[in-house]
This record gives sequence, structure tokens and C-alpha cells, in this order.
Amino acid sequence: MSAPRADLPTGTPTAEWAIDADLARRLLRRQHPDLSEYPIRPAASGWDNAIFRLGEDLALRLPRRKVAVRLIRNEQRWLPGLAPRLPLRVPAPVRIGAPDADFPWPWSVIPWIGGETADLSPPDADQGAALARFFEALHRPAPPRAPCNPYRGVPLARRAQMFEARAAGLAARRRPLDPRILAIWVDALAAPDDAASTWIQGDPHPRNVLVQDGRLVAVIDWGDIAQGDQASDLAAIWMLLPSPRARQEAMAALPAVTPATWRRARGWAVLYVALLMDAGLVDDPRMTRIAERTAERLIEDT
Repeated sequence: MSAPRADLPTGTPTAEWAIDADLARRLLRRQHPDLSEYPIRPAASGWDNAIFRLGEDLALRLPRRKVAVRLIRNEQRWLPGLAPRLPLRVPAPVRIGAPDADFPWPWSVIPWIGGETADLSPPDADQGAALARFFEALHRPAPPRAPCNPYRGVPLARRAQMFEARAAGLAARRRPLDPRILAIWVDALAAPDDAASTWIQGDPHPRNVLVQDGRLVAVIDWGDIAQGDQASDLAAIWMLLPSPRARQEAMAALPAVTPATWRRARGWAVLYVALLMDAGLVDDPRMTRIAERTAERLIEDT
């Protein structure tokens, strides 16, 4: 599930196409008939995509808005090559669906990955190193043709106007950001951009990470995959890891990350606090709770 973007209204966007199990089955019958008789049942619906479970081992991922078409094409193009080198599972497409008379956009058949999202089932205290291994494997140089994302992995200064607007809106609703959080943001803006561009996942918040029995098992929703500043991904340390010990171990396991990058990563975590709090207050209390927990952890580590 993608977090809010700066050019979108707050609150969950309305679907632009009616998607249900009957539509999914018609698409399968025409394009992947060998899969068309498997049971289909709704599994999730995020900002950008509707997910249906297909049998026991597969799922369907269909855009619910035109803006998500670019995102699903990013997944289709880049995830199959990245997946083998990553230590956590990712839903790299196993079949590609094309637009047709019933549905105007591309879609994917992906593996079904069991687990619960990390906001509902937080990882255990020993999972800091596991998260660090994932980022170490991912944060490698991307090819020149890799996508760029106008909202993720960019210099924090490009997000300052949007952050200030969100922070002012929260204050107007009597939910102002803690001054200590604002101080972290100011410090992050002053940190130099001293790290080379790498692959980034782009949206590693807790509803895009799966946990089983306390262990990190998968990172899902890769529509925002891009080349950019790894600091935007490293914000996940404060979004995902409730234990100070886990956060310390994650940072210690990434010795190549510079102090300035960690400062920027904290700033990205503050940005997520503002984005998720703003969206959550409209219609999604789970987002609000993620924001509150992230802020608490940032303050705890100050």
C-alpha cells in the first residue's frame, strides 16, 4: 500500500475502475486460462491496487487508479531481476496481464506471501539485523535506465514545502508535531547529500512489510521502486522496529552508511510521520497509529 503523495488529496482515493472477482476471472480466462478456475477471493485494497488471492499460492494485483499504471509497470519491469538477490521475499510477478476490453490497464499475477503486516504484528527485537541485511542487499547501484521517483529518494529540501503544509494542517487540527520531531526535521535538512544513488524500495512503511512469528518475511508493494537516496528507505528502521535494541543493531549492521545519511533517514521518518498522520486523521486510524509510534521511537532515540 503506497503512502500519500504530495500531489494527492489526503484520505483514501476513490477507485477509478470497478474491480471484483468476476472481472478477475474473465481476465484470467482470456489471458491465462490455466489459472482461471482457481478460487478467487478479495484479499486487500490499498491506495493504488486491488489484491485478490488466487488459489493457495498466487494472487492478482490490479490497479484501481490510472496513476498506479506506472507503478505496476515498474514492478513488472524491475522486480524479477532484483528478487533473487534479496534476503526477504518480494512479490515479483510470475505472469503479466495486458489491458483488454474489460480492463484498461496492465495487471499482474504474483506469489501469495503469508504473514501479517508489521503494524499489526511487529517484528521481534532480534530482527534489526535482518532488516539491515535486506537494505544492504537492495541498496546497490541501479542501472541508468532505472526509474526515478519525484517523491521518494529525492533531496529532502524538495519535500520541505509539502512537509510544512502538512505540519501546519496538523497544528490547525490540534494535532501539532512535537517540537522534538520538528528539530529532527530541521537537522535532517541541514545534513549534506553525501551518498551515491542506489536502488530504493521507495515505500517501506509497516503496511508494506510482512511478519510471521515475529520474523520479517517479505516486503511488498514495490510500485515506488526507484534510484535515489537510500536514506528514504532507512527511515523504516523507526517505522518498523519497536525495540531500541533492534534499531541499534540495524544501524550497527550497516557500517557503510554515513552519519549524514542517518540524519537524512531520521528526516525521512519525520516526513512519514506527517504524511501518515495527515492521511490517518481523514479515514485510516491505522496510519495514525503508525505515525504516532514512529514519532515515539524517533524521540526515544534522540
